[in-house]
Amino acid sequence: AMLRASLRQVSAALKEGRVTPTELCQRCLALIKSTKFLNAYITVAEETALKQAEESEERYKRGQPLGILDGIPIAVKDNFNTAGIETTCASNMLKGYISPYNATVVQKLLDQGAVLLGKTNLDEFAMGSGSTDGVFGPVRNPWSYSKQYKEKSVPKSHSEDEESNWVITGGSSGGSAAAVSSFTCFAALGSDTGGSTRNPAAHCGVVGLKPTYGLISRHGLIPLVNSMDVPGILTRCVDDAAVLLGSLAGHDPKDSTTIQDDFKPFELPNLTDVSKLSIGIPKEYHAPGLSSEILALWSKAADLFKNAGAKVVEVSLPHTPYSIVCYHVLCTAEVASNMARFDGLEYGHRSDMKDSTESMYAATRREGFNDVVRGRILSGNYFLLRQNYEKYFVKAQKVRRLIANDFVKVFRSGVDILLTPTTLSDAAPYTEFIQEDNRTRSAQDDILTQAANMAGLPAINVPTALSERGLPVGLQFIGRSFQEKQLLTVAKWFEKQVQFPVIQLEEVKRHDSDVYQHQKSASFS
Repeated sequence: AMLRASLRQVSAALKEGRVTPTELCQRCLALIKSTKFLNAYITVAEETALKQAEESEERYKRGQPLGILDGIPIAVKDNFNTAGIETTCASNMLKGYISPYNATVVQKLLDQGAVLLGKTNLDEFAMGSGSTDGVFGPVRNPWSYSKQYKEKSVPKSHSEDEESNWVITGGSSGGSAAAVSSFTCFAALGSDTGGSTRNPAAHCGVVGLKPTYGLISRHGLIPLVNSMDVPGILTRCVDDAAVLLGSLAGHDPKDSTTIQDDFKPFELPNLTDVSKLSIGIPKEYHAPGLSSEILALWSKAADLFKNAGAKVVEVSLPHTPYSIVCYHVLCTAEVASNMARFDGLEYGHRSDMKDSTESMYAATRREGFNDVVRGRILSGNYFLLRQNYEKYFVKAQKVRRLIANDFVKVFRSGVDILLTPTTLSDAAPYTEFIQEDNRTRSAQDDILTQAANMAGLPAINVPTALSERGLPVGLQFIGRSFQEKQLLTVAKWFEKQVQFPVIQLEEVKRHDSDVYQHQKSASFS
């Protein structure tokens, strides 16, 4: 039961001595081992974690804990640098690479006594939307092994079993989402460039927060798209996301894009009156491919606000249809630039090819990167060619400005929060998902999330209901720039109304005979 508690509950239990940091860490490590088949973790730092837990225990004995995160087990996506622990980006290019420093967000967590359990799985260099394209293999969605899904999924044949029936986590922070969803940690860091925290959060039934660009330091996050990357927060409830945000936000002298002002951590109020709120429903988010089930849920959520007294208005973000194309031009262009650093000279993989320096570069990159990464590098360099620069890159930047202005106009019109779907459908079975190429899948899966990255706005996925297949479905709230408190307050109110059911995780019998289960709440659906 302790592993299913919120951050505040477990912090209180640690202070009262009902559990020790070492016991908590050991329980999480044992659960990581018994859920190893999910492939959520690339590296489990058992020795380091237990040492950190012992140090935390000493602080509690002295009555001097460092704060609410002291002794709390967390996980970090494997594209954040961690001193002394391998950082791979799920790529052959960085296999065996150990960073000499911690990313700012990792250091902040450690400074507050958090216990780092390990590094979580992802798509190679965070390029993907399924967590299926990393060199360490795909991540399995814990809901594939839940009582809720098993009761609804009927095998197509007698020979079909759980091995072929499991569903994806979404991506690219799928390992972090699976880790939080399966109770192996209390919170996890992801990264969000076009939806990579919110997408897997929706598919795994957890809260996924993408803060305003510049609110949290990117220093030590291995870059994908510098102008859109944001460290993301994955937790089991909105309150926990607010706790983590308070610990991570603020100016960092090592990242010039962070805010200059100090960030004051906040406790979320319990909103009782939503009558002063104006909720915008962007009509363009009724996108092609949106499942009827999610459309119905979106309408139901809008009615929930309306019936509670909030003003619900349809709004228009006219440039939304162009956003996914614009995003892919800008994304690949920045990827091409960022990936140039992996040449086999300073760090990471180096080919044995010794014919010439150029042949060594080429062989290193051919051996180190997968097809997806190489494809994006090629596309990006094409868009950046002198004869194409104005036609593609500059034009995409102009369209990006129009997209950002659409949001500004809507918020100036009096709308406080936008309510949209997070994904087009619930999680796809792995066998179905891999039928399409990465580029096609990413274009479909990022369609509802990437505009917030291009505008630099805060957005959060809140788990809302279970689909007819017994899988999680989430809805997205988009807020005004740097208005995280308002965004999270509304998200917390919504979370309380919908009472999303907790996963009843039945382990595959051949892996583990234990059943981790929690009392089901009333379902929103």
